[in-house]
Amino acid sequence: MKFNLTRIAPTPSGYLHLGNAFSFLLTKALAERHGAQILLRIDDLDRERYRPEYVKDIFDTLDFLEIPIHMGPKNLQEFESEWSQIHRMDIYAEALEKIRTSGKVFACDFSRKKIQQMSPQGYYLGQCLDRRIPLDRKETAWRIDTLDSDFIEFKEYPDRKISGLIPEDAAFYMIRKKDGIPSYHLSSLVDDLHFGVDLVVRGKDLLSSTFAQLDLARLLGDSSFSTTTFHHHDLLNGPDKKKLSKSADSTSLQFLRKEGKTLQDIFLLLGQWAGKKEPIHSFEEFSSAFLPQ
Repeated sequence: MKFNLTRIAPTPSGYLHLGNAFSFLLTKALAERHGAQILLRIDDLDRERYRPEYVKDIFDTLDFLEIPIHMGPKNLQEFESEWSQIHRMDIYAEALEKIRTSGKVFACDFSRKKIQQMSPQGYYLGQCLDRRIPLDRKETAWRIDTLDSDFIEFKEYPDRKISGLIPEDAAFYMIRKKDGIPSYHLSSLVDDLHFGVDLVVRGKDLLSSTFAQLDLARLLGDSSFSTTTFHHHDLLNGPDKKKLSKSADSTSLQFLRKEGKTLQDIFLLLGQWAGKKEPIHSFEEFSSAFLPQ
């Protein structure tokens, strides 16, 4: 099995943590096993939370974890001048216009608070679908009508087929936010198509995103994304069994580096938190312990 390109795609909205390290190292391990190069693609369209120090932390973390980057920026200055998603707004706009003509796009003015009020799980249930709000109205998001979406099938690494309908938490997914900025689903998909990514490594919490983006690729008329292989890995939870979040606390890699932790210490922590009985001391042991056989 041969892959050409995989990617590491962090969001600069906080300091990276051990869960990010786990995913990044899995990406490196799969890339080495299958001869793929690694693209660094920093998802920075959330400008409210963007901070240069968070971007710098990404480069510091990759250096610390000894993860090679074959395509993408090498430092903060190169990222901001050449690789930021801001420089790809034209291709996002082109994709949005193409999807607009599909007849599947509707406008929605619901806020997150209103969605939460109407659904305890926080799922949007398509309430704006029949309101026929003009797509060019200000302060409205663009969503996709998924009521009649077909079954979606994709390859889960190494050789399992997954098939199903778009999950409830991704139904009526957003492609453009109220401020006119492309959504995560739109920008992530367009970037993967633009760069030619054929192996996507992400946590199981993003499984619904995979369904949404495959549906979106179908609306764009691009069949190449359907041949992409995905690996949805288990999430690394903290000692309290809660999902890790970006912060400057004891789970952040920045904090651990400042405490003098070495890369070997990180491998030990990853093994312990993942519940492995045997201690993990190296990248080779990490690959053996966590890669599907």
